[in-house]
Amino acid sequence: MNVQYNVKIDAFEGPLDLLLHLINRYEIDIYDIPVAQITEQYMAYIHAMQELQLDIASEYLVMAATLLAIKSKMLLPRHEEEILDESAGLPESDPREELMQRLLEYKKYKEAAQVLKKKEEERALLFTKPPSDLSIYADEKEIMKRPLDVNVYDMLGALSKLLRRKKLQKPLHTKIARQDISIEKRMEEILEELRRTKTRKNFYDLFPYYDRGYIVVTFLAVLELMKKNAIIIEQERNFADIFISCNERMEQHGDE
Repeated sequence: MNVQYNVKIDAFEGPLDLLLHLINRYEIDIYDIPVAQITEQYMAYIHAMQELQLDIASEYLVMAATLLAIKSKMLLPRHEEEILDESAGLPESDPREELMQRLLEYKKYKEAAQVLKKKEEERALLFTKPPSDLSIYADEKEIMKRPLDVNVYDMLGALSKLLRRKKLQKPLHTKIARQDISIEKRMEEILEELRRTKTRKNFYDLFPYYDRGYIVVTFLAVLELMKKNAIIIEQERNFADIFISCNERMEQHGDE
């Protein structure tokens, strides 16, 4: 029985957010974007999202078309008129200009939103009532505020790399008997495996064989565990392997 998993993940804020993530990730100069490289990475993320059967908003596909159009323009030879304009001292139009301005504007508003969010969090710590003993909430606050070293886009990038690895390792003829499992069941299995090993586990080790349905369910289970702060995601440096371990503080808090 084939089960379709059509999922929409709120963590994806839009194509500009994904582009900005790639620019920061690959330490690209936003004023001199290498369109070929950024387009290749962007399309890899889109393909990974399609593999997951995510509900991809049309704006992601529009941005993909925009990047491909810019890439095509930059590959085309310049017309004679453009060469004459350049020799006359007229500024040459850059196909990347509009995209760069949109990214700069988005970055400005994103940073402003982060500042406002921080102010909101600071203001939320102020109370207009007599002092109270809040020590019983200290552990809970520490758990919920624990920063993650890896975001959802990093996980999607790891999935894209995993899919490439698995397709290369996939035998030409294979039969695997399996039963479809739910995301909740896979979450329990992952937590049980992490508790049993009592150490962090490589993200790729959660996918022992190539099966599209199994990969999708496992990846969504990991994202849900991240959302619930049930696991800790670590990456020592850019492009290094991702490791997963149990959030012991969260489990201890849950036992209480």
